[in-house]
Amino acid sequence: MNGLHRFDTPLGPVQTAFDAEGALIYLGFADHEFRESLLGKLARLGPVPNPDSTAVDRLRHQLEDYAAGRRTAFEVPFRLHGSSFELRVWAALQRIPFGETRSYGQLAAELGDPNLSRAVGRANGANPVSILVPCHRVIGANGSLTGYAGGLAMKERLLALEGAFSPVPHPVESR
Repeated sequence: MNGLHRFDTPLGPVQTAFDAEGALIYLGFADHEFRESLLGKLARLGPVPNPDSTAVDRLRHQLEDYAAGRRTAFEVPFRLHGSSFELRVWAALQRIPFGETRSYGQLAAELGDPNLSRAVGRANGANPVSILVPCHRVIGANGSLTGYAGGLAMKERLLALEGAFSPVPHPVESR
């Protein structure tokens, strides 16, 4: 896919894609799960241009500020492409405040049907703009961390950075 851009952040390397108007259409962790199906879906939108260096720099600086605890919201234009249900789920994700979490069931209920938890999970997993559309803020009903395209360690790190999760210390084995 043309137009993919990779750069390092304090959170790890990321891959991005921007559309012709300079809006972010993909942000994912480059060192974890390469999301072929999602990138294929974006490729069907048409050619993805090489990103404008200003757009990349703005995103890079905002991710650096977020990782350093200096930013709680992003000012990077992005455009989401998905089914009407996915767009509804992604809009609900954007309403979860920094430092808070919701369960899949809570999001399903917010969308009008508490039986949609699994569908919410699938839409959450199809989110093309990680971090900015905060799918990491969705957890299991029992408070457990569940799937994340950047890996559960990254999900834990992002939630801890936001003050929404306190990692359970692992006992030190004595000898």
